[in-house]
Amino acid sequence: MVLEKLLASFRGPKLRRQLTSDEGPGKVYQANLVEATGDKFISVIRFCMSFTYWTSPVVLTVLYRRGYFSSEGLISIGKFAFSISVIYTVAYITRGFGRYSNADYLTFLSVLSAAQKSLTQQNKKMLARYDFEFCAWPVDWRMGENGEVKKIHQQISKPKLTEFNISNLPQRILGYLAVHTFGRRMLYPGATALINSLVGPVLSQNRASLIEEKQGKRAKLLSADGNEIDVLFVDRRHSGNQNGKTLVVCCEGNAGFYEIGCTVTPLEGGFSVLGWNHPGFSGSTGIPLPSQEQNAVDAVMQYAINSLGFTPDNIAVFAWSIGGYTASWVAMNYPDLKYIVIDATFDDVVPLAQARMPEYFENFVEFTVRSYLNLDIAEQLIRSDPTGVKLYSNRGNYLLIKLLQHRYPCIVDDSTLAVLADWLARLKPQQEDLWQTHEVDEDECLAKIRSYIRSNSDTFPCNIGEGYSEEEKKKMTLYLASRYMVDFDSTHCNPLPASFFKTPWTPDSEDQPKFL
Repeated sequence: MVLEKLLASFRGPKLRRQLTSDEGPGKVYQANLVEATGDKFISVIRFCMSFTYWTSPVVLTVLYRRGYFSSEGLISIGKFAFSISVIYTVAYITRGFGRYSNADYLTFLSVLSAAQKSLTQQNKKMLARYDFEFCAWPVDWRMGENGEVKKIHQQISKPKLTEFNISNLPQRILGYLAVHTFGRRMLYPGATALINSLVGPVLSQNRASLIEEKQGKRAKLLSADGNEIDVLFVDRRHSGNQNGKTLVVCCEGNAGFYEIGCTVTPLEGGFSVLGWNHPGFSGSTGIPLPSQEQNAVDAVMQYAINSLGFTPDNIAVFAWSIGGYTASWVAMNYPDLKYIVIDATFDDVVPLAQARMPEYFENFVEFTVRSYLNLDIAEQLIRSDPTGVKLYSNRGNYLLIKLLQHRYPCIVDDSTLAVLADWLARLKPQQEDLWQTHEVDEDECLAKIRSYIRSNSDTFPCNIGEGYSEEEKKKMTLYLASRYMVDFDSTHCNPLPASFFKTPWTPDSEDQPKFL
């Protein structure tokens, strides 16, 4: 029994805090001197290893110039690495003995052990009192365990340039190496050990606030590809607020976490909220590649439907920045989704990647991104059109243009693109001047759209605009742009205020917003 507890102390997860519960107020876990010393050495060594990895081109250059790639130099490096491994081992053992002598940690271990053996509601309630390394948390829900809700299972097709042939094999190999060394880490820095170690304490503190103040419930989902997905659910269905009956699934940015990300906006609006972390972010395992991102958000949606009891028509998706990729994938694959709201996103990742690389790498960057990191948000949103999913987006000019061109091809065409670009380039007062110049009548535009829907249908693409004069199309273009996009003057990383998180515009809604 003693040996079993000792070994469990060595192998056990890092305990961060005890949360507020019926047993008493929350408090940060106080490690004794022995455990704290061992843990500090382990943390420093891990941080240095991560930092060295990120700066490896510089480190390798310095080592080469100082002659460390000779036989004597490599022996010196080997001795140094051996010394570090010895220090790490000693620190690991020290931490284990420190934990074994801490009564609070042993109490936590007994609760964890019981939950891992049998995750009953009582054991889960006891475990939820602690915040600790999520790798030790037992799986709450597995993909496919209770059957899947019917969805479309759509994927956008890969471009022709990525098709395999022997001539592009060298480019494919170099692209794979680029993606799996620095590429995906530049695209998703939140999945790096460096960022996770830097923000870890803040995540723990904010997660505790969500659980203690908002009655959030944390869970671990197992996706179809075996990744563990860290989620947190705040239930507002019985709050008395009508918004609480709608669940908002939040898709974070490339360095965002549900603890410090866009979940704050729907929470302020009184909605039920389900936050989740990308693969490789915080407690989630895996790598944020497109296929794993899709499997992760699919597991989140199935969990919301099968375990939390929300129907798809009562689920909205809110995405920030690169989260627009998973949000648009959900829109494409869940036809009964209520709506999606996208904040500060983009239409396609290729132009963004090309802008950060030398010009002569342009073709290579396009081939690599299309092959391994093809985040084509606009294409996925266009694919979602036949399902009737509505979009409400602020800041995403290229995305808006592509969406309107697809939905209203007879209105947003070559004759109206210039006026749309002019409108997008202006601030609100100057946009009002443009409206007045073209004498846009909001009631008249809405009446034309409603009349077309009554006579035809509300599906997309919509052929309204056939036979319109150029000036009539310009008026309708400005009207539609104002319905689909709201400009929020802020920096990229500022959260969207709850006042901007609204049900998207539809022609048949009674409460029609006014631009002027």
